[in-house]
Amino acid sequence: MDSTVTQMTVLAVTDDVVLPVSSVLAIMKELGKEGIERCDPLIITQASTINQFPLDSSSVDVVLAISKTSDFPSDNICGEFSRILKPGGTVFVCKNLEGETGDMQQTVQRRVTLAGFLEPQCVDLKSISLSTFSLSFGIKAKKPSWKIGSSFALKKPAKVPLKVNLDDDFDLIDEDSLLTEEDLKKPQLPVASGCETTKKACKNCVCGRAEIEEKAVKLGLTEDQIENPQSSCGSCGLGDAFRCGTCPYKGLPPFKLGEKVSLSQNFLEADI
Repeated sequence: MDSTVTQMTVLAVTDDVVLPVSSVLAIMKELGKEGIERCDPLIITQASTINQFPLDSSSVDVVLAISKTSDFPSDNICGEFSRILKPGGTVFVCKNLEGETGDMQQTVQRRVTLAGFLEPQCVDLKSISLSTFSLSFGIKAKKPSWKIGSSFALKKPAKVPLKVNLDDDFDLIDEDSLLTEEDLKKPQLPVASGCETTKKACKNCVCGRAEIEEKAVKLGLTEDQIENPQSSCGSCGLGDAFRCGTCPYKGLPPFKLGEKVSLSQNFLEADI
């Protein structure tokens, strides 16, 4: 008899009241555990009410959890599985649920992954026929081969200098060839014309400057008064309401003293 097989320690837990030993052995045999019939498994029922299993750390080779509810095994129970399993040990979580099981499979895989197990895989257990109950699916995962507190040296990747391969036959595009004749033309600035370039309104003025200058002449304003207005009373720039009767700027809009008097374009137009 192989001593390594007889010494295999199996723990079977369930949230049910009863779990026959024959059912445990049948499930383990279908899951590929050879020599399991010569093993005497430990069975704990109503395990959902237990916070800590009465077993030493790293003392079990295989854990088999059979559940009839969605809450078992909980995150705390999965953590206990990781504690009592030997490094490299295996955990099987078998579910006996009806209906759609896709979401439940993901939930169980998440729980065993958060507990530290590696490579969680879904196993179809519908082919296993048991006398007391039937199974829908199972999740198989493995505990890492290293123990808690182990240390490993991390291999630093070798620094490889960056290599740039330049192909001499590669055709480079001349940037100047992308420009068109329109792009090469020098932009033409707008040429000032008319009264903008003359000191006084031109002979054939059409911009309204001639009418403004004619109005200023009728008011008796000189060119110096228009360019540099001055006021002896200090009220000429405030508007007609503050100007005296002989004010030369009477009829003109308010302005700031020392600045050129400017007339709006619609100054000569009727108010009505």
